[in-house]
Amino acid sequence: MSLYVYAITKASHPLRLDDLKGVGNSHSEVRVVRGDSLCAVVSEAPEDLSVARRDLEAHHAVQERLWSDGVSLPLGFGFVAQDEDVVRAVLEQGAEQYAQRLAELADRVEFNVKGVQDEDTLLRQIVEESDRIRELNEATREGRGSPEQRLELGQLVAQEVQSRQEALAAQIVAALRPLVYAESLSPPSEQYFVNASFLVDRGKSGEFTDFCGELTKQLPEGVELRLHGPLPPYSFA
Repeated sequence: MSLYVYAITKASHPLRLDDLKGVGNSHSEVRVVRGDSLCAVVSEAPEDLSVARRDLEAHHAVQERLWSDGVSLPLGFGFVAQDEDVVRAVLEQGAEQYAQRLAELADRVEFNVKGVQDEDTLLRQIVEESDRIRELNEATREGRGSPEQRLELGQLVAQEVQSRQEALAAQIVAALRPLVYAESLSPPSEQYFVNASFLVDRGKSGEFTDFCGELTKQLPEGVELRLHGPLPPYSFA
């Protein structure tokens, strides 16, 4: 029977799993496969596993319960092992590495910081602060701009947006870096110009949260930081 694996813990973990339900339609029992010094938290792997809200919520519910009771190594969604023997072999072969990682994650939590910038505000700032872009923009709005000028305008604006957002993202990460143990940066997207996860000592959670609030006040008009956490260290497992 194949097994869905949620996390790895020390054998000493409380492992309060009685009221938890596994992923899939059958909501199978969440249980433990024990190795010598480590455990894996598993349930029967469903045939109907999908990246659906139901299964994601079940996956995270198990991991959040484990993390609330002690250090654990959360695995990514969809990790399936062939059977208990394979799980035990993985625990045995990686025991030293897993134990070291568990020690690094102990008493630490993850915070995710996303940066959002209002597009209209950013474009207004760019036009106001660049003579060439302002000139091209006025010509385009008045119908005087040639195709070449319109192309130049688009290229200059795109370059300016990228340059400003890259600099702002670097500024934010640099400001937060002294407060964290580790960082994990994701590529920017159309929605977020910065998407960064930070591993923070649990005792510094309040300080980190307060600092993010103060940092937001110092950022340019139209910029917002969205903070999520504390979370299990998904990005650092």
